[in-house]
Amino acid sequence: MLEQPKAEKKGLPMALMASVAAALLFGGGVAALALLTGGPKQLVELTPEAKAYTRNLQLGGVEMKATEAYVGNALVEITGKITNNGPAPVKQVDLMCVFYDMAGQVLTRERVAIVRPSAGGLAPGATKGFRLPFDNLGQNWDQRVPQMVIAGIVF
Repeated sequence: MLEQPKAEKKGLPMALMASVAAALLFGGGVAALALLTGGPKQLVELTPEAKAYTRNLQLGGVEMKATEAYVGNALVEITGKITNNGPAPVKQVDLMCVFYDMAGQVLTRERVAIVRPSAGGLAPGATKGFRLPFDNLGQNWDQRVPQMVIAGIVF
């Protein structure tokens, strides 16, 4: 009995086509998000002038609350206040929050704005509250308030 030659399939395998479609959708979503949020975030630099001014910015009333968000993870909220004791108004202040694991090693670093131009900045002598939510710390986090360092100031 003679075997019929198998017809060759033309085109791409279905799994490959699905992967390409998913990649295109993801890329389109990232591009749309960048357009909607004004593009990639510009990192605020800590210039020599800004570094000298950090002594005028005081963090106070810092508290941390952790609640279980979903299996194995917690939603950590850090609240506090920042006071501008200096002579210059500031438009933006960024903090670097450094979280550690149980062995004392750096687990993650997150840079967050606690004063924003869209919220009116921070005038001399003024105090503003801030709230920072974190949900990506995992189970190895040491459960302590992170180290917080001023990482950027815009005047």
